[in-house]
Amino acid sequence: MNLAEVQGYVYLVMTVVVVAVLYSYILYLYRSEKSGEKDYEKYGTIALDDSIDSKPVEDMPEPKNEK
Repeated sequence: MNLAEVQGYVYLVMTVVVVAVLYSYILYLYRSEKSGEKDYEKYGTIALDDSIDSKPVEDMPEPKNEK
C-alpha cells in the first residue's frame, strides 16, 4: 500500500464518520422537537429580533443555593 491508497481510505472513513455524526445530530434535533423538549422555531426569532432590549428566548433557571 502506498501513501495515496492510505489517504483514500482515511478520506473515505472520515467522510462516513462525518455523515453519521451529522445524521445523528439531525435525528436528535427532530426527536427533541417532536417530544416537546425544545422548540427550535422560537430560536429563529433571534436573528429577526436582534436588539439589546428584546426579551430572552428562554428564562434562566433559578440558581440553587448550596450551603
